[in-house]
Amino acid sequence: MKRASVIFNLFALTLLAALSGCGDGGVTEVKGWMDQTRRETRVWIPKLSPPKKFTPFVYDAKAAVDPFSIAKLNVAFAKMQANSGSSLRPDLQRRREWLESFPLDTLKMVGTLSNAGQNAALLQADKAIVQVRVGAYLGQNMGRVTSISEDAIELKEIVQDASGDWVERKTKLELQETKK
Repeated sequence: MKRASVIFNLFALTLLAALSGCGDGGVTEVKGWMDQTRRETRVWIPKLSPPKKFTPFVYDAKAAVDPFSIAKLNVAFAKMQANSGSSLRPDLQRRREWLESFPLDTLKMVGTLSNAGQNAALLQADKAIVQVRVGAYLGQNMGRVTSISEDAIELKEIVQDASGDWVERKTKLELQETKK
């Protein structure tokens, strides 16, 4: 403990001796140079340009047709349908079935049933198992079951293409095998 105290005292004395050698001469020279530079330097601030005059915009289209009006969109949609060469249209007035509220990628085919030559598929939707027969609707694109085999359900969906025309699209739900 005494040895550490002696070493600390020697270090402190050496530091004091080194600092006492620094004189005041360098500091006064720097202060003099700074004062001279402040006196000789001219401050130049450019003049600010006058602010631009604000002219408010006057909206004159208050009486015009609102471009976001639902009525205007409905008229445009009706014109598109009238000009469409396709006679294919979904029945939008029919009551929707429960399985039409699920996207096809969330429905899983888990099995089939057969009774008197008629096949029925078993689909899992939202933790429920549902029987589906040919002619049933499922999926969000108005898909209708066209055939049921032991390993797949075939559907025809009616979707709109980019031009607004209704087109038929064939798709398939395959049997989901469970891993053992």
